[in-house]
Amino acid sequence: MSGIIGTNSGRGSGSIGSAASGITKSTSEPTATINPSGGVGTVYLRTTTGEMYCCTDATTDANVWTNIGEGSGVQPWIGMATTNTNGTVTTDGDYKVVTFNTSGSLTVTTVGSLGTVEYLVIAGGGGAAGVGAGSIGGGGGAGGYRNSYSSETSGGGGSSESALAVTATTYTVTVGGGGAAGGASDANGVDGSDSVFSSITSVGGGYGGKISNDGNSGGSGGGGAYNGSGGAGTANQGYAGGAGVGSTVYGGGAGGGAGAVGADATTSVNADGGNGLASSITGSSVTRAGGGGGGSYTGDTGGAGGTGGGGDGAYNATPTAGTANTGGGGGGVGSETGRAGAAGGSGVVIIRYKFQ
Repeated sequence: MSGIIGTNSGRGSGSIGSAASGITKSTSEPTATINPSGGVGTVYLRTTTGEMYCCTDATTDANVWTNIGEGSGVQPWIGMATTNTNGTVTTDGDYKVVTFNTSGSLTVTTVGSLGTVEYLVIAGGGGAAGVGAGSIGGGGGAGGYRNSYSSETSGGGGSSESALAVTATTYTVTVGGGGAAGGASDANGVDGSDSVFSSITSVGGGYGGKISNDGNSGGSGGGGAYNGSGGAGTANQGYAGGAGVGSTVYGGGAGGGAGAVGADATTSVNADGGNGLASSITGSSVTRAGGGGGGSYTGDTGGAGGTGGGGDGAYNATPTAGTANTGGGGGGVGSETGRAGAAGGSGVVIIRYKFQ
């Protein structure tokens, strides 16, 4: 193309006829006093923005220039395309959502015009401590929570992260398993496992502590046993666990969640797990990554699990495990005879991209 705008010299022929006027180029917007020699139909290109204008009224020093191209977007627009192993694909408007409940891979076959994906990566929740006779354990912490979708936040009060640039390659997706529970002999729980997508790693939840032990640090921290402190959370992934209490009344601290700290046990209140966070990355709102409730040794029930899959604590009963694929922490336990704690829930990796 020579940069000349032509006029159609034939009716219905679809051909471009002889040249009528050239394209005027400038770094500035056109003004009414620009008098085009070609009159109506003259095209003006603003080179600094890519905007294009057409003269629609050629009146000397009172010309009208109509914007016919805003300079945004890429034509033709190309959507992203992927294949995967072990992922479940759903559609939300112009977006595909790939949910991995187990480890697998995502292959980007067409990068497309946008070239980025949004993600929610949640690690496995921590397991709660097991206890021997006359003992109390802390609840497990939720798995680390990292998010780039919309304006929704990451865990631990962190802001939403940026979308991730991808290339035409295969990405390994690791979904962290929940940490195992401590056995019925005063044993700490086990940390949850990390979840990973490309450069994004979410840290497994910290375990709940056994008798007099602290909860462990993690994505969210585990709760301490009686006389133990809660573990720290990871910045922008989760909150700390709560402390236990040991005096005339005993109780284990609760695991931290992605959205709130785990509660401390007190002489009158069982410790509830820290709440998780809600995300609509799949097209509907789901809350995940709640902390496990603390165990009790007061003849009462244990602390409630945090919203988003945290397991309930218990007294002389079986505590509740963290819910699978939420990264919820396991519920703690107190017992006169010895009981195992509850395991953490497995994590999840969710990828969202524009396909049309």
